[in-house]
Amino acid sequence: MASREAVRRAIQNVRPILSADREEARKRVLNLYKAWYRQIPYIVMDYDIPKSVEQCREKLREEFLKQRNVTDIRVIDMLVIKGQMELQESVAIWKQKGHIMRYWQESCEPKPTDFLSKFLTGHN
Repeated sequence: MASREAVRRAIQNVRPILSADREEARKRVLNLYKAWYRQIPYIVMDYDIPKSVEQCREKLREEFLKQRNVTDIRVIDMLVIKGQMELQESVAIWKQKGHIMRYWQESCEPKPTDFLSKFLTGHN
């Protein structure tokens, strides 16, 4: 009983951004995924990127699966808002080809191992 009261107080203190509960947040995420999925063929055609529609859809799935362990509803809502903004910018062609291709860029570069490479990059 005491835990329910604590949850009620916490909900009163922290206002939700968009979603009131997990199910609503889940629906928003699925709607965003479907919107991206439907727009991918047009994005590939408009930006003339050297990737197929299937490769782009696989990348979309990968990007969504990166965030699947997020449980805070406010964080989920913020990610959905950012995803909607990205989609709007992509569809309206406010981005350039390089911005779209950045999704395939490797996120971590291997550290140099030999002396010359370490020297040139500034590592000790």
